Amino acid sequence: MKRSTALFLFLCVTLLGPARALQVTDDRGVSVTFAQSPQRIVSLLPSLTEGVCALEQCQRIVGVDRYSNYPASVRRLPVMGGGLDPNIEGIVALKPDVVLLAVSSRASQRLESLGIKVVALEPKSHADVRRVLSVLGVLLDVPEDVGATRLWRIIDSSVSAAAQSLSPKARNVRVYFEVSRGPYAAGESSFIGETLARLGVKNVVPASLGPFPRLNPEFVVRANPDVIMVGNRSMQALVAYPGWSSIKAVKEQRICVFGVDESDVVVRPGPRMAEAARLMAKCLEDKAR
Repeated sequence: MKRSTALFLFLCVTLLGPARALQVTDDRGVSVTFAQSPQRIVSLLPSLTEGVCALEQCQRIVGVDRYSNYPASVRRLPVMGGGLDPNIEGIVALKPDVVLLAVSSRASQRLESLGIKVVALEPKSHADVRRVLSVLGVLLDVPEDVGATRLWRIIDSSVSAAAQSLSPKARNVRVYFEVSRGPYAAGESSFIGETLARLGVKNVVPASLGPFPRLNPEFVVRANPDVIMVGNRSMQALVAYPGWSSIKAVKEQRICVFGVDESDVVVRPGPRMAEAARLMAKCLEDKAR
């Protein structure tokens, strides 16, 4: 090694210091230690992909799951299957420093047995989104004041602004939100239900039924909501269920069917929750009478 090169490396280590080791605890309760902040990341959950990019570290992602499609830049990345059917061989070939995935993913143990570090994070509520962004900030070594804390402050204040934008008539409505055919609904205890509550409207599906219960269509008939929202990512045809013609929202055509891109926004618990709140608020204002 030339003396000039050796001197340069010495100065780099002396002035900048060695790479900082870090540790995070994921949603399995597992502590994962890294010699330095991961530079090659595979993300197998759209909300985590969006979280990394919202923290302005999108360039570190080298592979994604089939549903990660935002921001547009990630659509050019290698697709590694999904949480239930991950392409293990493909993931290994990408030589990631870490794989981000849901707690429910089947890939964790297999990847760890192959020596690949895994961080499992699964936001299911507004509080979870804030916490997950904070964990990602630590993992990515992004300072809180310019990273997760600042990002959450923007999200939270923007949701509040969406609520404040509603007229009184739009706040006093009863809402049914369908997330997929079944019907599967977003209950009060879901992150979607939390957003609706912050907008000041009444969710007709109580928390006691769980976050995303499958309902008997008759339940919705009895609930008789004023507004129906449909965030159906699979975009199955919107066919009325038996008896739904008698529902107030159906009779008065107070139904908002979110398009493909909008559905991605409203059904993902992540950094675009403020945009989701604005979409819901627009629906409420448009349909309020």
